Amino acid sequence: MPPPPLPDAPDPDATEVCPGCGAVLAPVGDDVDTHPGASPSCARLFEVTLRGLREEAATDLPSAATTRLADAVYDAQHPDPGRPEQVSAALDRLAADLGARPGGRRTQPPPGWTTTIADVAADLDVIDLGVLVDSWARAVLGDWTGAAADPATRYGSHR
Repeated sequence: MPPPPLPDAPDPDATEVCPGCGAVLAPVGDDVDTHPGASPSCARLFEVTLRGLREEAATDLPSAATTRLADAVYDAQHPDPGRPEQVSAALDRLAADLGARPGGRRTQPPPGWTTTIADVAADLDVIDLGVLVDSWARAVLGDWTGAAADPATRYGSHR
């Protein structure tokens, strides 16, 4: 009797583009809890990247602050079509946490993003996650306000 057939191997060239941030990632399947406005692979990458901080957040104030900031960044970058107020609330949290001056915001997401969770995850082995999240937050707020070119004139100190 011949052995049973092997399951089809995943296509090594398969990718998935996140509808929110545009990150191109390997697909993880549809059995992943997802964030509205994000692809399953992007939501999983965000979850895995922040897992350690989330575990520390209950007992470590800096970890809790960085986690809240990351959640606001992710919400701002992955608008939920069913909750348009989500982006405004996320941007308000970002501006407050970053000490940004009030300013005009785009009415639609920018055509491209300076930084995504994929960039944060890619640099995690050489740069502290708190620093990466802070930089990501500043970039996303700048992308939404159209003021990404000169961060020194827009932001105060985060910590």
